[in-house]
Amino acid sequence: MPNMKRLMRLTTLLLIFVTACGGFFTDKEESKTTSVAEVKEPTLLYGIDIEGYVIENDTVRTGETVGGILGRRGISAVMVDRLDKAAKDIFPLRQIRADKAYTTFTRHISDTLGERDVVDYVVYHRNAIDYVVFGFVGDSVSISLGARPVDIVRQRREAVITSSLWGAIMEQDLPYALAAEFEDIYQWTVDFFGIQAGDSFKVIYDEKYVDGTSVGIGRIWGAEFHHGGKTYYAIPYAQEEGKLRYWEANGESLRKQLLKAPLKYTRISSKFSNARLHPVHKVYRPHHGVDYAAPSGTHVHSVADGVVIFAGWGGGGGNTLKIQHAGSIVTGYLHLRGFAKGIRVGTRVSQGQLIGYVGSTGTSTGPHLDYRIWKNGKAIDPLKVPQEPAEPIKAEHKERFEAVRDRVIKELEGVATAEERITDSDIFPAKEEATAASTDNAE
Repeated sequence: MPNMKRLMRLTTLLLIFVTACGGFFTDKEESKTTSVAEVKEPTLLYGIDIEGYVIENDTVRTGETVGGILGRRGISAVMVDRLDKAAKDIFPLRQIRADKAYTTFTRHISDTLGERDVVDYVVYHRNAIDYVVFGFVGDSVSISLGARPVDIVRQRREAVITSSLWGAIMEQDLPYALAAEFEDIYQWTVDFFGIQAGDSFKVIYDEKYVDGTSVGIGRIWGAEFHHGGKTYYAIPYAQEEGKLRYWEANGESLRKQLLKAPLKYTRISSKFSNARLHPVHKVYRPHHGVDYAAPSGTHVHSVADGVVIFAGWGGGGGNTLKIQHAGSIVTGYLHLRGFAKGIRVGTRVSQGQLIGYVGSTGTSTGPHLDYRIWKNGKAIDPLKVPQEPAEPIKAEHKERFEAVRDRVIKELEGVATAEERITDSDIFPAKEEATAASTDNAE
């Protein structure tokens, strides 16, 4: 009997111990008990966790104010005022423009004021990539800048021109920005008003994509333009630190003393002539200029560095500017609607600087620019001005430049491997050398 009592006591103690430890369990049950629950990753949009939000897209309408947009969504005037002050040094609210998109994040809440919808965030889209987040969580306001992830794809494209550069770009479904880039790179060399059917081009460039949609282009890595029976290459290379420029295949600069034309996106309506039938007076008389038909207000740029020697009324020429340049060259810009800010006699201007706007002042049948050039006081045809290029590639850069050129041409021909493509370190040697020198000094 004593042994039986001892056994009963041991059994009771064992049951108490097992109960305290949670009872008997299998290995599988133990795994379920001791495992940590998986944490669900939040889904972010513009850096905001979208859980619990209703997301809506809209557009800023003409005449709308920030206060009006936010007020309609329940954000008080006091909060708008606080936002205006907080945003001044980050993104001033006056920079918000009509036709730009914005996104609202709204959640449904229930509190002492009852059930209602509140807007916690408004995201303003500055462009296809950059955005601003305005936050209104609780009683606080916040402003932060962000950018959508961008994928860069290197492209090699080519086209034959049948009518115009813009026409070829549209026909081949190329980014419109390529036209502007071509005109910037070749503005001293290619006469874009004289483009002919059969002219062609090849180009290597970076295209930017956001969520699979093209949103613009980046670096032009090289180009080849066939125009008027000649081939013009554009090889990128920074001979001076931080100054990327484009060069001919032989190392000559694409930059010249004078731009090919003082404005863009227009057409030539009348050329240089010693006997042109005047459209108003109906008599034959010399027309020692080139008329570029363009919408009123089109920007007019100085074709070279120089000094303004006349800015005023030129009789039949209407508002007229004359600029003195090196080499005894004077350029004239007639029929302007007006002059750019700060342009007056004695003003020094730089090549490409805005100097005025296309108009129809003086004796004119419609908005256009009458552009003229005089050398040593004699009128010359602006479309036939011989020019010398700017400083070529220096001797100390020649070997490296030629290596870059050969790789660019190979890629333009479509036979370069991925390893043979040029990169920033190839075309910015001065920057690379400065970094190396800084490292040596540090050691």
